[in-house]
Amino acid sequence: MNGRVTRRTWIGLIVATGSAIVYWLCARGFDAGRGDFFYLADAFLHGRTWLDLRLGPNDVIPIDGRNYVPFAPFPAIALMPLVAVIGAVRADQVESGINAILAAGGVGMCWWLLGRLEVRSLTDRFWLTLLYGFSTQILWVTTRGGVWHTGHLVASLLTFACLIELWGRRRAWLIGLLAGAAFLTRAPLAFAIPFYALLLVGGSSPSVRRPIPWRRWFTLALGVLPSIGFFFLYNELRFGNPLESGYALATLPPFLEAQREQGLFALVHVPMNLDYLLVHLPRLIAEPPFFRPDGLGMSVFITTPGLLLAFLADRRRTQTWWLAGAAIAVLIPTLLYYGGGWLQYGYRYFLDSVPFVITLCGLAVADRGRLGRRWQALISLGMVVMAIGVYWAYNL
Repeated sequence: MNGRVTRRTWIGLIVATGSAIVYWLCARGFDAGRGDFFYLADAFLHGRTWLDLRLGPNDVIPIDGRNYVPFAPFPAIALMPLVAVIGAVRADQVESGINAILAAGGVGMCWWLLGRLEVRSLTDRFWLTLLYGFSTQILWVTTRGGVWHTGHLVASLLTFACLIELWGRRRAWLIGLLAGAAFLTRAPLAFAIPFYALLLVGGSSPSVRRPIPWRRWFTLALGVLPSIGFFFLYNELRFGNPLESGYALATLPPFLEAQREQGLFALVHVPMNLDYLLVHLPRLIAEPPFFRPDGLGMSVFITTPGLLLAFLADRRRTQTWWLAGAAIAVLIPTLLYYGGGWLQYGYRYFLDSVPFVITLCGLAVADRGRLGRRWQALISLGMVVMAIGVYWAYNL
């Protein structure tokens, strides 16, 4: 190693930087007014678990004059150094730029991961990176901003970091720390941890038996343990109950309150969520852009058809099945969840699964040797649909 930055790295940096600019241009005019994580970071810096101010009528937990944030706390922990320097108010004011950097970081890590997966063609890597960055709900959540969406950006970074390490040095303790942080960002990502353990077994052929890496699994568990401990302690300090995350206590608009009364997680919510993910369609209108979403959801086959490439991953690889298992496992809690993801363009909860699906896409291209024009066309279609989503972010 001579320490030189390779051409591929430079291109990745340029792609990530260009993405940051595009994200910021899309988001700079929108003020979500919900920088909860910045104020929670400030609260942590001052030894509190609550906010002194209430940032909105819903998705807050008011108790005895204190306002608690129901959302998982790791993004606030990660933002503490920034808030310590510029303050919570200023950070809230420049949220669009912060989220643009977070989203672009995900783009850069996607590029990095694809290199680890041995997608040799820089053109193919570029197209697959565009698939992640501009044909998924990453563009929507970055444009809209707010506490609901920043968590998705941080969780994607952490998941990509786990996958990069799995296709790199495979340090179990580091994967455990990252997976635990992802759980403290988006709770459904806890269901990916068993699949990280399976991916640590190594090998690509199910016919080759490998010894179970008990030591690595133990180290992985040790890495996850601090986040689990923090989760229980954080809940105990706020609500006097280590199992109460706050989602059952948050204020809601009436229609969501009615859904939550049927169960925070319940089978009754599955048809609704499957509809939002797979079949929900926008309404056709006479004027441009000729369709109007309702904010409840939109079929992934419309927003991100390029992800169908994942089905071409080699099914003889054990990694293919573990990645598919992780993508499905982290989706199950959200399919059972009452919230549905509203307000959204597409189904934003699917972002928990997207890094695993992108990895399958990368493996498929690495095996096939090239992406092909038909897949480029599908990715382009998804990019057009999501670009129109920027318009609807301001006009729904």
